[in-house]
Amino acid sequence: MVPILSVFTALSLLSAVALVWDARKRRQEAHASAATLREYAGVAPPPTLHPVIDPDVCMGHAACVRACPEKTALVVVDGKGYLADAAGCIGHGACKTACPVSAIELVFGTSRRGVDLPEVDPNFQTRKAGVYIAGELGGMGLVANATRQGVEAVEAVAKATKQEGAAPEGVLDLLIVGAGPAGIAATLAAMEYGLSVRTFDREADLGGSIRAYPRGKIVMTAPMELPLYGKVKLRRTSKEALVELFVDVARKTGARFDFGVNVTGVQEIDGHFEVQTSAGPTKARRVLLATGRRGKPRMLGVEGEALAHVQTDLTDAALHDGEACLVVGGGDSAVEAVRALAERPGTRITLSYRRAAFERVKPENRQAVEQLAADGRVRLMLASQVKQIVAGKTHLRDAEGEHEVDADRVFVLIGRELPTKLLEGFGVEVRTYRGEAPGFV
Repeated sequence: MVPILSVFTALSLLSAVALVWDARKRRQEAHASAATLREYAGVAPPPTLHPVIDPDVCMGHAACVRACPEKTALVVVDGKGYLADAAGCIGHGACKTACPVSAIELVFGTSRRGVDLPEVDPNFQTRKAGVYIAGELGGMGLVANATRQGVEAVEAVAKATKQEGAAPEGVLDLLIVGAGPAGIAATLAAMEYGLSVRTFDREADLGGSIRAYPRGKIVMTAPMELPLYGKVKLRRTSKEALVELFVDVARKTGARFDFGVNVTGVQEIDGHFEVQTSAGPTKARRVLLATGRRGKPRMLGVEGEALAHVQTDLTDAALHDGEACLVVGGGDSAVEAVRALAERPGTRITLSYRRAAFERVKPENRQAVEQLAADGRVRLMLASQVKQIVAGKTHLRDAEGEHEVDADRVFVLIGRELPTKLLEGFGVEVRTYRGEAPGFV
């Protein structure tokens, strides 16, 4: 009787394994098909930190697939891992940690699309001694990654400060520029380490560039731990909820920030920095730049771009009820603006993008805008370019010729430049990364 039961148990286990393997194989085949479709659709690599998998080392464990919070970014096909949904990867980096054979390297840019970023070492210090960079300015757009960088940069500052001893009178241990996620976390870490610190931000309140997001925008993050505050378990949240969290953090920790302050210049004097600001000069031994990529908005370079009805952001779609709106751009900001405007009564929306396919948007955004176009809510003009903007009208050109589009409002959402003037003032070097790991040796 016992041998019969053993055989039955073994057969049951084999059957279960076969079913699991078959299901896994079908999932892989489906993912492979999706990856192929995306490749032929011309989808470009992600603009942020992303994994490169070494096929000679990868053994197909799929630990990276399971660890990825985005679920669709990575797949295993024929025993090898692939970045199947490049636009869906937003730089968590969990895949690298999860890989049991160290087959994954995290890089910026590719040979096709370079990414301009300041160079930093493993402690987030630039080649200019005493100047550190954390967060989106350094290529880390994910909130959780930005806060982690802010904390780790301050850990390095605290260690160096301990070795040097007390700062001269009137000289701060650390000046932080920017009160977004990285700047907030860095401020809390500096308080925890007992450093003398001030944090400036040119905006009127906490949140940095997050406050400029459209109302109701979904912000991607991950669980994080903030010094003096504790663990925060977030995954997908709204802009408003994230800003509310930061306000609560400041209230409960007593963190203080100087708002409405612009940095206008800097010079080195007697081993420290004297930073010129709109609120007067401030001296500090070290500076952490956590401003995000809040340089000048990229512009189209066409006639009429300076007209009053042309905007470079959308803060509240409700202000544009009943208007004819032209949105220019093909990234998440542009597509999310279209989605927000499409929910408003009476809006007539045209989306113009210079490429023939969306290259840098999350899958859910791509699907949503394509559905809006299919439903007739949005006029989608791919492979088109703006030629001229006039009052109430915009002239676009595509392969079929020139078109006149109604446009009470034009939203030019094609990204922002690095704050190069600020970086140059602090002596920070910028490098174009083409599929390379961050930092310098």
